Amino acid sequence: MAEKFYITTPIYYPSNKLTLGNCYTTVVCDAIARYNKLLGKDVFYLTGTDEHGQKIAGRAKDAGKSEMEYLNEIIADAKDLWKLLNINYDRFIRTTDEDHVEVAQHVFSELYNKGYIYKSSYKGKYCVPCESFWTESQLVDGKCPDCGRAVIDQEEEAYFFKLSQFGDKLLKLYQDNPEFLQPQSRVNEMVNNFIKPGLSDLCVSRTSVKWGIPVPFDPKHTIYVWIDALTNYLTGVGYLRDKKMFEKYWPADVHIIGKEIVRFHAIIWPAVLMALDIPLPKKVFGHGWLLFGGDKLSKSKEVASVECVDPRILAPRYSSDAVRYILLREIPFGSDGNYSTEGFLTRINSDLANNYGNLVSRTLSMLKKYRDGVVPSHSQELDVLDKDLINIVLQEEQNVKAHMANLDSSKALASIFAIFSKANKYIEVTEPYILAKDPAKKERLDTVLRNLLEAIRIGTVHLSAFLPDVSKKVLDVLGVEAKIGEQSFYNLKEGKVLETLPILFPRLDVAKELEELSKQ
Repeated sequence: MAEKFYITTPIYYPSNKLTLGNCYTTVVCDAIARYNKLLGKDVFYLTGTDEHGQKIAGRAKDAGKSEMEYLNEIIADAKDLWKLLNINYDRFIRTTDEDHVEVAQHVFSELYNKGYIYKSSYKGKYCVPCESFWTESQLVDGKCPDCGRAVIDQEEEAYFFKLSQFGDKLLKLYQDNPEFLQPQSRVNEMVNNFIKPGLSDLCVSRTSVKWGIPVPFDPKHTIYVWIDALTNYLTGVGYLRDKKMFEKYWPADVHIIGKEIVRFHAIIWPAVLMALDIPLPKKVFGHGWLLFGGDKLSKSKEVASVECVDPRILAPRYSSDAVRYILLREIPFGSDGNYSTEGFLTRINSDLANNYGNLVSRTLSMLKKYRDGVVPSHSQELDVLDKDLINIVLQEEQNVKAHMANLDSSKALASIFAIFSKANKYIEVTEPYILAKDPAKKERLDTVLRNLLEAIRIGTVHLSAFLPDVSKKVLDVLGVEAKIGEQSFYNLKEGKVLETLPILFPRLDVAKELEELSKQ
């Protein structure tokens, strides 16, 4: 039986159309999911939307629509966006789904029956956009520490989860399982900012917000968004409804989330699961923000620049692979990273067009010109240049595997493109176009061409997790599957006739493209 791998994005709050920042998390998770499939694992990839709360109700009312009418339009756009970016999820969960409503109500009731939830009244600082309560000490300059907006005083009857009982258990979790929360800076933040000062019991219901899942035994209350939202990870793999599926995939191998919601996933979520006696996820990874002009792009902020940040414009114009590449390559995973349209276009030219596209085009063209497209044999006696290429390719292949085991797509892509760079350098030093002029060098030319094809094959198999469209074109021409098996350099079928390919990534006039995009 194949090893399972269950990966999740956060579920996005669809108060407006999703942004390039939302695409970052989803594309990263897609690449990780695809890579684990290449390794032969049984992968389940969950994404979706968190659809309840005051903000959604307000937006729907302003638009003159019911909540579901408002949401359905945004969810349709989100699914179209994921399709545009070649996101291959296994389920798109909505917290309005019938099975999720059942799970959320069951979890709330179980926590109540076990004595972890009690009724009281709440008075505190509340951020409407984030739908979060904060203590006075947690505010930053009197404002929400997550989004920086003003908070309001709010008091109402509410149910509370006894989060205060879990401080020591959470500290022990972090100490005994150092891989649980990554990167390490997130652990320090949770411990120093929340656990050591003392956890407060958590408000988990509302009476003033009607757009939500009713508390089953007290329907004037709706289940507060974080208990509702977090349980989607259980619903997504069959909790309550499909025991076999749930036992197969749970616990999640990794929740990948933005750093602004680490508190909910590394404190509240494990505490809830501990209370329910459900195994904890193996890892929570809180990545940094995708910054635009030094600022975080959100659905409620505008970027003060002429940057084009709409993937609905970028992907059709430059390809979904190009958008995926800039998100996966340019952002150091775990840290903040800056996006600029000029940087995006420059990367297309330098990495995709010059490095990879040119390598594939030159190699297939030389094979067609010198060997009628036939995959040649290779000499059993390799010289120092051949051995150097082979060693670098195989070493970088191992580096890719190691980086992906650490969820580091940026470094993995750097290693993949190091393979292509080395192959381009190999062309320069072996000069196959010179060898082709000397009939006595036929065997040497065959070896050079075969080595180039094999380097392209190995690099492209790994690349297929990141840039699936262009990789499929190349692998189809080579006649190989996108599968990572035992390490072997010579794998192509000798004698197979390979066709050439159109230009994979046309070179761009960056200045002209910037001017055109500024008009969008």
